[in-house]
Amino acid sequence: MEKREIRILVEEYAGIEALNENDRNLLSEARKISEQAYAPYSGFHVGAAVELSNGKQISGSNQENMAYPSGLCAERVALFYAGSSYPEAGIKTLAISAINQEGERPDVAAPCGACRQVMLESEMRAGTPMRVILDGNPIRILNGISSLLPFSFKKEYL
Repeated sequence: MEKREIRILVEEYAGIEALNENDRNLLSEARKISEQAYAPYSGFHVGAAVELSNGKQISGSNQENMAYPSGLCAERVALFYAGSSYPEAGIKTLAISAINQEGERPDVAAPCGACRQVMLESEMRAGTPMRVILDGNPIRILNGISSLLPFSFKKEYL
């Protein structure tokens, strides 16, 4: 048996004011749209803001449904909207923010497994790594989905 260690590189920022202007604006949009989430069952409000390679910005919030799992996460709402509206544009950056049932931002707004897989496919379609901003304390920035999904399921495995 051989053991291997997998490492990821992550940038950490003490607060939103430490981000560059573009990242600050994108994360601010994710925070704002999280307040518009439809989350009457979980009380967990998530917002996602996407910056496209063509300069457009798309946002989305989670949309729950009492018939689980009929709802959709904020990341997939934003990514699917971006893909259907601007199929030729790649995703440059995705910012994710959340508010829990107590109205507070959790330590990290990490995407679920299904969203990670959709993020991977969006990244593969574009052919370039997608930056991911995870709101929290601290704010974390990852360069590429492989940092979130190191053993990803890719098209070439089919």
